[in-house]
Amino acid sequence: MRLLRVAIVNVNTTVGAVRSNVDRAVRLVREAANDGATLIALPEQCIAGYTPEDLVQWRTFVEAQWTELERFADETKDLAAVSVVGLVVLRGSHLYNVGAVVHAGRILGLVPKEKLPLYNVFYEARVFARGVAGLVDTVHGVPFGDLVFDFDFGCVAIEVCEDLWSPDGPMRRRSYAGAEVIVNLSASPFRLGVVATRAEMISTRANDNQCTVVYAGLVGANDGLLFDGGGFVAQNGRMLLVAPRFREGFSATTIDLDRTHRLRNENTTWRADQEAWAGTSPGVTRVRAEKPTASRAGLTYPIPPNRSFFLPGDPPKSTPREDFCEDLLDALAMGIGDYFEKTGAFKTIGVALSGGRDSLLCLILARRWITRRFGDLGPEAERTKASEILRAFFMPSRYSSAETRAAAEIAARDLDVPLAIVPIDDAFERELLEIEKMLQPGEKLGVMARQNVQARIRAERMWTWTNSAAGLFLQTSNMSEKAVGYTTIGGDMEGALSVIANVPKTVVNYLLDYLLEKTGWEGIRRTLVKPASAELADDQEDEKDLMPFPVLDACFALYAGEKMSPAEVREALVVMFPEHAAETIDAWTTRFARLFTQSIYKWVQTPLALHVGNLDLDRERALQLPVVQKTEWC
Repeated sequence: MRLLRVAIVNVNTTVGAVRSNVDRAVRLVREAANDGATLIALPEQCIAGYTPEDLVQWRTFVEAQWTELERFADETKDLAAVSVVGLVVLRGSHLYNVGAVVHAGRILGLVPKEKLPLYNVFYEARVFARGVAGLVDTVHGVPFGDLVFDFDFGCVAIEVCEDLWSPDGPMRRRSYAGAEVIVNLSASPFRLGVVATRAEMISTRANDNQCTVVYAGLVGANDGLLFDGGGFVAQNGRMLLVAPRFREGFSATTIDLDRTHRLRNENTTWRADQEAWAGTSPGVTRVRAEKPTASRAGLTYPIPPNRSFFLPGDPPKSTPREDFCEDLLDALAMGIGDYFEKTGAFKTIGVALSGGRDSLLCLILARRWITRRFGDLGPEAERTKASEILRAFFMPSRYSSAETRAAAEIAARDLDVPLAIVPIDDAFERELLEIEKMLQPGEKLGVMARQNVQARIRAERMWTWTNSAAGLFLQTSNMSEKAVGYTTIGGDMEGALSVIANVPKTVVNYLLDYLLEKTGWEGIRRTLVKPASAELADDQEDEKDLMPFPVLDACFALYAGEKMSPAEVREALVVMFPEHAAETIDAWTTRFARLFTQSIYKWVQTPLALHVGNLDLDRERALQLPVVQKTEWC
């Protein structure tokens, strides 16, 4: 047996906090080393924080990362464990996203990322240069390029995030060059359903390359990007470790590298491919560690949890519904909490609680973060923290119903959140009178103007509250309404952080149904009883103003996500919703396409939003559409 203990360290980094990030990394590496780890993987851009974007154009920012890497090496020099950590380095006139191998106080080598994503939320090719096969150089006197590392336990290769997502990445040639363990440093953002894709892909790569893949994920939120952390260890296609997500810490497992060696010998296809590669491809440079690594004498052979090599493991402890809801709730709550704490600008968090679904979900998410952050202090201390940090405001007008007021009051009590009730009717009347003075002959206040005035009064009050209470004002509009402009510029589109701007209304309802099942909170039940309504006019209902939300969300997914024409969307929806007449579907589809295009100017003005899927309404991150356009093409 050739046993090796590998550890995945998940660090919650802040962009630019190079000293604090390294402090956190050193602490966690020491914990992993004390647990017996010999090889420790940390995330991509662990020193800089991810994503640094154009900060890397400041030379001092890049130089500070090297200084901190040297400090990391110095502060872990008494450890015999090997650490792999991510940062940005400068080579000539080019910047590289690299993984650095550190052992016994020395930086042994730097391996640059080769696959630079330039899609969805990624812009790496804008600022970084690519590593290439066969590259050999030095940076600060340290080997740089296409490297593998020989230690007393075996051969290790390094790659960075996207390199793993391509079947033709550097893993193939480095495995052929002798690497038995591939350490992948990742800062892959959270996306709904992506964890299953990651696990399957990592197992596949480990099998295709007959190696052990160690994947370490970044955890935490920076701006609107959410990172769920966790990680995997897969050996020759078999998953050995799935690390917990949404938490900072480390996870470890023991592997037998003799198994990888044996399976390579047995797999004639892999051996034939390796022989062909060795005769035609550029060589990979080997770096040999001079000092011994951590003792492995105390390690024991990894025994399956159920003590059987033939029987399946324990059945899943959760349902797909629970996994979906808990993942999304945890991601959004983390996004609120990290934004609140990392910016350093806020002391409180405020929600304009309308008695409706969107604002209730946002308040629940903020409260969920309180539980995650302070729950270990005990129930009473947690409730105290909630009452200290969270604030809810119900600002009724003449159109607000008694039902929504009751729902808001009960929900605030359920969540231990102070609620202030501040009517806006007097201000509404005064504002209408003042606006009348601005109108020219023949102009008059329309229905839409009367509705939007109410939303703007509420937003103005929330902003003034933030100035007085150092408050983080959460914007509560959902993706469905944002997509078709069912929002008010200067009103419900206002806030410092858009929490559910990338969560469709059907998902909002689904999450609230799930939370009601789990908690039994009366405030949720009261909110769900009443049809969704902005309550800016008598007898107003959102779906009557627009269309059924399942239809609207399907229009959005097909038109904006699948890039279908309105005619193709219409054709799909007729099959998808047979309960509605084809003429009705046709009218809804035509209306959606018109509203979507006409509303781009609105949603490009919304606050920074949390990203939870591949299809986001964010012009800087995901769906880049011109504001000024015509749809004559469709």
